[in-house]
Amino acid sequence: MPIDPTAALGADIADLTYEQARDELVQVVSRLETGGEPLEASLALWERGEALAARCQEWLDGAREKLDAARSGARAGATATTSTDTDDE
Repeated sequence: MPIDPTAALGADIADLTYEQARDELVQVVSRLETGGEPLEASLALWERGEALAARCQEWLDGAREKLDAARSGARAGATATTSTDTDDE
């Protein structure tokens, strides 16, 4: 029975942190660049790499949304403070 080349890699991508997904993606890319894997194993690694890259992008998109929301909130707070300050004059 052939050994699954992705068996040593983490199983459920949805549960990985950004750092875990990124580190595993680096490992997958390294294995693909090294070559030597049979075609079927290379395809499995490629698919896992694509899924890992998508997971990393999800984390980055989520972080960007949080930053945008924080900036919008900070701007709204600054505008409210400025209008309150000028109303007192």
